[in-house]
Amino acid sequence: MRILLTNDDGIYAPGIEALHDELQRLGTVDVVAPNVEQSGVSHSITYLEPLLAHEVFRQGRLFGKAVRGSPADCVKLAMLQFCNTPPELVVSGINAGANSGINVLYSGTVAGAIEGAFFGITSIAVSLAESDNPDYARAARLAVPLIEQIVAGEVRPGALWNMNVPETRPGWPIGVKTLPMGLERYGEAIERRIDPRGRPYFWTMTAPEEHPLEPGTDVEGLAEGYITLTPLHFDLTDRRRLAEAAHRPWRLVEP
Repeated sequence: MRILLTNDDGIYAPGIEALHDELQRLGTVDVVAPNVEQSGVSHSITYLEPLLAHEVFRQGRLFGKAVRGSPADCVKLAMLQFCNTPPELVVSGINAGANSGINVLYSGTVAGAIEGAFFGITSIAVSLAESDNPDYARAARLAVPLIEQIVAGEVRPGALWNMNVPETRPGWPIGVKTLPMGLERYGEAIERRIDPRGRPYFWTMTAPEEHPLEPGTDVEGLAEGYITLTPLHFDLTDRRRLAEAAHRPWRLVEP
């Protein structure tokens, strides 16, 4: 099997290295990833400047191509320029930190997988929840058999999945759950500070207050120590409201 691997933490991140090594059990792995961290860029793509890419070597061997762009740029560039043989699977990760709940919409990791699904390829985003000593090698060993099971069970082209591995701690993970993504906003704040020249600047931060976990969601499952799997789709159309709106008497008004 031909596999395209990307991420949003950058090609030098430990998560992509661990996942690369483990994915080689399933086939040939081509790495095309950002040259620097692109966390939180969602599905941004580069239009206003050229995309630059260079080869990256690890222990004297070609590891992959580093792109000055977003994860979506990387997958698009790989599909349209670099991959002589189209991949049968796109994997994005392992991200440093969970991509669960509403954070899925901000995630560059998930966006890399979405771009793969755009091309009709089964695509999977993989993230590891934060901890003091994240074990990416173990997370990769846990993730790849699940990736293999996802691929074996998919019959539709362009299937899209989001996988989150709980934080590294003894006895975790305790199992695997298929759950919907949570929809509640995480606690967040923007802090105003003053630089040495007296100019204000702002930091986006996580608010310290605790929020209740949404029952039956990936956020809750991850906090309880489960690997969570969430099937996603990128059609944002609200089908129920579409049907309702189609029967409304819309009037064209010219000012």
